[in-house]
Amino acid sequence: MLFESTVSPSQDQNSLLRWIAGDVDDHGLKQLLQTGPDFIPGFDPMDPGNLGYFPQNPIFTSPPESIGLYQQLENQEMKPQILNPQNPNFFLPFPQEQQPLPKRLNHGQIPKLPFSDHELFIKKQQLVGFQEQKPLMVSQQQAATLLDQLCKVAEMVETGNFSHAQGILARLNHLSPVGKTFQRIGFYFKEALQLLLLMYNNTPVSKNPTPFDVIFKMGAYKVFSEVSPFVQFVNFTSNQAFLEALENSDRIHIVDFDIGFGAQWASFMQELPMRSKGVVPSLRITAFVSLSTYHPIELGLIRENLEQFANGIGVNFELEVLNFDCLDQNPYSLPMFRMNENEALAVNFPVWSASYRPSILPNLLRIVKQLRPKIVVSLDRGCDRNDLSFPQHIINAFYSYISLLESLDAAVNVTSDAINKIERFLIVPKIETTVLGRLHSLEKMPPWKTLFASAGFIPLTFSNFTETQAECVVKRAQVRGFHIEKCHASLVLCWQQKELISASAWRC
Repeated sequence: MLFESTVSPSQDQNSLLRWIAGDVDDHGLKQLLQTGPDFIPGFDPMDPGNLGYFPQNPIFTSPPESIGLYQQLENQEMKPQILNPQNPNFFLPFPQEQQPLPKRLNHGQIPKLPFSDHELFIKKQQLVGFQEQKPLMVSQQQAATLLDQLCKVAEMVETGNFSHAQGILARLNHLSPVGKTFQRIGFYFKEALQLLLLMYNNTPVSKNPTPFDVIFKMGAYKVFSEVSPFVQFVNFTSNQAFLEALENSDRIHIVDFDIGFGAQWASFMQELPMRSKGVVPSLRITAFVSLSTYHPIELGLIRENLEQFANGIGVNFELEVLNFDCLDQNPYSLPMFRMNENEALAVNFPVWSASYRPSILPNLLRIVKQLRPKIVVSLDRGCDRNDLSFPQHIINAFYSYISLLESLDAAVNVTSDAINKIERFLIVPKIETTVLGRLHSLEKMPPWKTLFASAGFIPLTFSNFTETQAECVVKRAQVRGFHIEKCHASLVLCWQQKELISASAWRC
């Protein structure tokens, strides 16, 4: 087990979940890092000014005795009133929504001008419209040119012409992580492709996270969860599906292929005592993580804080962490972890958990099926398209991440420094994984839903309540432009008609 060799923070340190919730006076994590040899006097990574300050997020701030979002909706006579106009204060409206839209002035007809003046008026209007559109047209042309260069690099990599690929990347050295959305995304993809070439040439690349990376990543995650409904949509939709599938079970075992910071399971645990009928509920999580992406301190914090949270609400909790990299071998077999017959088992299986080595996805699905779970919840960002050629894969991922960044850029009261940290510590690692995954598998594969079906999984339809809950999460967002779409059996979070992430549920 991984945790036997990790450093466990002292018991008197405050909860990670409290800090993520916005407790700016919590110096527990800072003290932990200051005890390390790399501490820099005078440097305060916990300074809220570094990440911006936002109202506390209900996902993380709900005290143990409080009621979660979906429990609130399930209260007697509450569920039918979720979208009832007679209950207008269920979600506080945004200030701009409280005032009616100004009415347009209508004088009955457009004022008549002399022909020459009217013609001049039209030409001026056309010129103004062209001048307004010109920057957009230039940006679109620049983005298309940049994407074309990145695609040429992908084509060179696909054919093994690494020297030409390097030459194209050298011409893109003017890019930086500052600027318009497409310029920042272009820089991140350029850097990821450069990293791919280094790895092809067997050049040693050190990407191990540091303790300070852990702190900044947690801060970025906190801000991201507050300015975007992305995290809430994922957590609430997944948890509601789990709760409904496991509703008669007091002993639950979750196999998780993407535990993140564990905040999802704090939210999930909060619901268990409310439905336990006098029995002390238990939750056991088996988390598969890659040692290359998690620092031991980070794993120790996740474990300790989930244990503390469980103790506070009266849930028996156990976390076992296994090395995901051990699954990358042949022949594939059932992982060596304990299974109890009296536990109801469910699996959290985001598609991107196998994006670094896409070729293992079919075998992972066979392993999951051997577990005979009651439900498998899967998440798809839309950018992990292993059924495409490498250049097409880059194009699809490029536009997918542009949509995500555009939604962040539209957020209000968020500093550029905060957005930069979200990109650097959350989005850039995902882009690298999206690109570097093709290092191990340049060949196309069937779409992931086809692989699920081939492995014997059958899609489940989310309940009406889960759909309504997802709509409520979007209504709470700071920014207008997010919406929920239903695509077959999946629920999709979109930004301006563009898919950001989809959730789906499956059974064997």
